[in-house]
Amino acid sequence: MTGTNGVSNGTNGATGDRFDPDFTRHVIENIGPATPDRPRFVLSSLIKHLHDFIREVELTPEEWMTGVQFINSIGQISTAKRNEGQRICDVLGIESLVDEVANKFMLDSDENPTSSTILGPFWSPHAPFRELGDTIVQDPYPDGKVAYMHGVVTDAKTGEPIPNTIVDIWQASSNGQYDFQDDNQSVNNLRGKFRTNEKGEYYYYCYHPTAYSLPTDGPAGKLLKLLDRHPMRPAHIHLMVSADGYKSVTTQLFPRDDPYASTDTVFAVKDDLLLDFKPSTDPKAQLDLEYNISLARLKAGQPAPFLHTVF
Repeated sequence: MTGTNGVSNGTNGATGDRFDPDFTRHVIENIGPATPDRPRFVLSSLIKHLHDFIREVELTPEEWMTGVQFINSIGQISTAKRNEGQRICDVLGIESLVDEVANKFMLDSDENPTSSTILGPFWSPHAPFRELGDTIVQDPYPDGKVAYMHGVVTDAKTGEPIPNTIVDIWQASSNGQYDFQDDNQSVNNLRGKFRTNEKGEYYYYCYHPTAYSLPTDGPAGKLLKLLDRHPMRPAHIHLMVSADGYKSVTTQLFPRDDPYASTDTVFAVKDDLLLDFKPSTDPKAQLDLEYNISLARLKAGQPAPFLHTVF
């Protein structure tokens, strides 16, 4: 078939030969001259891959409309407290893959810093600063097991401690809910920011984390059912660690013995983020968790993301 818009439709082989080979280029070339270079590159590639996907699976009008309705339902159920679009990305492994690509690009060195993983939808910029040795447990839960968590933040290359590092921690309570999901929890329960001391040390009290299910009453639940997958996240503690002159690390820590560690529904578990909680000798805690963190130095000229400033 000979098209009129001047492009081959990619690498579809015999299947692609059945369709207008010039259509995709026509769509891409209609992007206007005022579009910045990076959005032009990203969106052109997206259009090409979407068109190739449609040709490859020979998407029917009914399937396309089902997809449109599914996307609409994601927006309709999303609120300030429920980011269903991000949850869909998690279920499909998109956020974990974006995190891997971004961190490989940012590092590209022989340093071996603490592994990153996804931010997730429950981080808050409003977590309060607390003093070293404080607890983030504002609302004790009957089944909650208090853990004394501590460690040292060091330079990934030199091993030297990094004073004044900010360690931002957040976690779900022992009922599997975060503070703004649960009316019985006060604002910033199980959240806090701590600064390391002159030896790079941090220490505070938190809970042994609890596994929980993603909400299944919306599009993410329907997608998981279609994929014949469970909705469970293994127990985890979120950390965001940052220091001047270093690349921030956003990560999650998982109990090694959690039954969902090998089948995390959002694909965020990495082997070096599996940890062992030990009995504590501290009278304020039942468990002890030591976790040392290493940060890589920032490189000059690393570009900032663009899309959040475009849309």
